Amino acid sequence: MTRVVSIYLPDLPTDRIRRADPSIPPEQAIAVIARSGSKRWVSAADAAARKAGVHVGMPAAKAQALFRGLMLVDADPVKDAAALERITLWALTLYSPIVAVDGIDGIVMDTEGADHLQGGELPMVTKIANQFLARKLTPRVAVADTWGAAHACARAISRETIIVPIGETVRAVEKLPISLLRLPGTVASDLRMLGFRTIGELAHTPRAPLTLRFGPEIGRRLDQMFGRLSEPIDPIRTAELVGVSRAFAEAIGAAETINKYVGRLVVQLMEELQKRGLGVRRADLIVEKVDGTRQAIRAGTVKPVRDVAWLTKLFRDRTERIEPGFGIEKLTLVAVMTEPLEERQKSSSLVEDDVKDVTPLIDIYGNRGQRVYRVAPVASDVPERSVQRISPVAEPMGIAWVSHWRRPVRLLARPELIEAIALLPDRPPVSITWRGKRRKVKRADGPERIFGEWWQRDAEMEAVRDYFVIEDEAGERLWVFRSGDGIDPETGSHRWFMHGIFA
Repeated sequence: MTRVVSIYLPDLPTDRIRRADPSIPPEQAIAVIARSGSKRWVSAADAAARKAGVHVGMPAAKAQALFRGLMLVDADPVKDAAALERITLWALTLYSPIVAVDGIDGIVMDTEGADHLQGGELPMVTKIANQFLARKLTPRVAVADTWGAAHACARAISRETIIVPIGETVRAVEKLPISLLRLPGTVASDLRMLGFRTIGELAHTPRAPLTLRFGPEIGRRLDQMFGRLSEPIDPIRTAELVGVSRAFAEAIGAAETINKYVGRLVVQLMEELQKRGLGVRRADLIVEKVDGTRQAIRAGTVKPVRDVAWLTKLFRDRTERIEPGFGIEKLTLVAVMTEPLEERQKSSSLVEDDVKDVTPLIDIYGNRGQRVYRVAPVASDVPERSVQRISPVAEPMGIAWVSHWRRPVRLLARPELIEAIALLPDRPPVSITWRGKRRKVKRADGPERIFGEWWQRDAEMEAVRDYFVIEDEAGERLWVFRSGDGIDPETGSHRWFMHGIFA
């Protein structure tokens, strides 16, 4: 079942200000001030300002008197709207083919076509929230059955994420205020004057009197929220996005017909990209059906291409997922990620050795939702920081890092606590217990002392590790370390850990 994700950005104006001026200290409280004639009031406040008692709607003079260190910045709705559009375009390339701006402070997207996010809804929303936080944006992420429910829940929570179970929309929204129903401000104000406070109260009121007084908008919003009326998301499109489309006088639905027109759209898209000297990295096929719903398919490549046959194959391998329903009335193919691409003449095999191109295989795995990467070295003595994941087609890295000690073939994702019997301060263990199994040590080599990287974290100023290569009775060679130098407790806990396995 397709679900809707709403990403609410409550601190968008203040987050934009901080991103524009990195010199602002993190602890500095910021309030954004709006003007109307001679009146000045707070239109946005960051967490530090809200903690001091500043809130939206408060007169600017009162806010400044309440918090003497408050930084006041004039509101700029144009810049806020432009920032939200940039964030939405970023989300389009990263998450789903169907992403749109939601009001002045949010983003909405359909999970249709977002195969790489389908590892479960909890990992999905956690990943989205963390990626926004990494970009210094404050998100509230909600997943629900409908746009209206996700929109309301995202704005009702104080934590980063919420997941509304399938079929639980009524229970999730019935106690929320009517201001979250996306009604015009005057309508919401009049409803409050009549005594309505929650969406549930409004939903259980006879529809006819409300329609007679306020028109059909209240009923339409309630039906959209509870899934009785569809509300398709119109994906964001800008002049920079290259796209082609085909509308049909008579709806289509046969798989062969869909594939035929997908192939023609790919040809048209490649022609447009060639005129601009671009290659496609990620393309979306948006399927618009006669019942007003949309379905999307995304295909990506590891490097920019204009190969008609290959891109057609990537889409045709996935068109079997299209459910035409009562028929398809329009197909749209959009290149959401492009890069410059110059034509190159292939060298003769008599001059150069033919190098096997594995990028098609990488594309196939990537379009199945699997992440493909290479491991590259990083200049660091700390083992878990000495490697990094890079693109599978990235240029070879020329980092040289001297290490006189051998490293294990398999490095654990994180060191695992073990029980060990050893003489301090520098003797290897005589036995260890790892994952419930006791192993007697027959041979050992070490210690190799590794110091903490004090420039990375203050906590590593005194930290050390003593590593040993040990061999058990079965001949298995393991890489273990003791946290600390065995004497000074400031250098570590003196507990033992398993960190790697040799071939």
